[in-house]
Amino acid sequence: MLTDPLAPYMLWAKTRTPAAIDLAGSNLLSCTVEDLPGAREALALTAPNDNGFAPLRDAIAAHVGVPASQVVTATGCSGANFLTIAALVGPGDDVLVEQPGYDPLVGACTLLGARVHRFSRPFNRRFGIDLDEVRSKLTLRTRLIIVTNPHNPSGVCLDHDTLAGLITLADAAGAYLLVDEVYLDAVNLAAQDAGRALSATRLDGPVIVTSSLTKSYGLNGLRCGWAVAPPALVHRLWRVRDLVEAVGSAVSDRLGAFAFTQMPRLRERTYAIVSANLELARGFTSAQVRLGLAAPPSATVLFPQLRGVEDAEPFVKRLAAEFGVAVAPGRFFDAPDHFRISLAGATAPLAEGLSRIAEALRADG
Repeated sequence: MLTDPLAPYMLWAKTRTPAAIDLAGSNLLSCTVEDLPGAREALALTAPNDNGFAPLRDAIAAHVGVPASQVVTATGCSGANFLTIAALVGPGDDVLVEQPGYDPLVGACTLLGARVHRFSRPFNRRFGIDLDEVRSKLTLRTRLIIVTNPHNPSGVCLDHDTLAGLITLADAAGAYLLVDEVYLDAVNLAAQDAGRALSATRLDGPVIVTSSLTKSYGLNGLRCGWAVAPPALVHRLWRVRDLVEAVGSAVSDRLGAFAFTQMPRLRERTYAIVSANLELARGFTSAQVRLGLAAPPSATVLFPQLRGVEDAEPFVKRLAAEFGVAVAPGRFFDAPDHFRISLAGATAPLAEGLSRIAEALRADG
């Protein structure tokens, strides 16, 4: 029987006291029906969906540039991650997971009986990955290596050589690499042609890439997620899906397929929100001597280190209680001297929230 939460951050996120300005989440500002003209007309309560709704799979495939036969639909990116983990690991298997990291990834492995080993992405290495460290932690029972790109919580992106090196290590170990790219489209839309980050869907080998329409497009209510997997693994993912959800929601899948027809509008919306918020964040961070950053803000999450403390949570609590701003404590991501700020919401509340954080930092001394 489970008594302790497998994902403490998720429990905190769902039960915390609301604040006047909420910068603790990470979903892009939610779309309304008015943001997707024609959505009501696209709605229906049934859809053929044995191995995914075909129009949705086709739309995802076109979006990411792979054959539809490599696309497995899921309930959000979290659902796609769970399907992947469940298809690949079981009791006694070893899984390598980055640290700092997103705790539901660890929780899913633990639930399925795997032994989780962590490899570091430290602040003093700009949250990069040491491939030699990963290699040293591989065992004969390693089945999966898990990373997020952009990194959750820091927003730092991995380069080509690191991603390719991780795939090579996984291949040599008879394992797979899982890359959660749920924030990647927002990063690349804000960057436009300069400084685009690489998607692991462009690389060959034993790699599974997961994402959704949530973090980059503001469609969290649809729970439209997917995994892009090698052909040999796709059947196993579908068969795990049979156990978890049998079929997807016809309503969500139809609206998800419709949303992809509106992608130019959605991209424009995301660019307007994220580019304005990143400009605010860069101005804010450049003026805060008490905050350390591994890299300039480029994603919809920011993970500053609060200099001079071992634990930033007392500051986080004062920020909520006295200044009305919620941010996520770094302890949930295995980095207690940090806190995570969402840059994904409306620009005006973000501007006010960053101003209040600056005020709190001055008051904190």
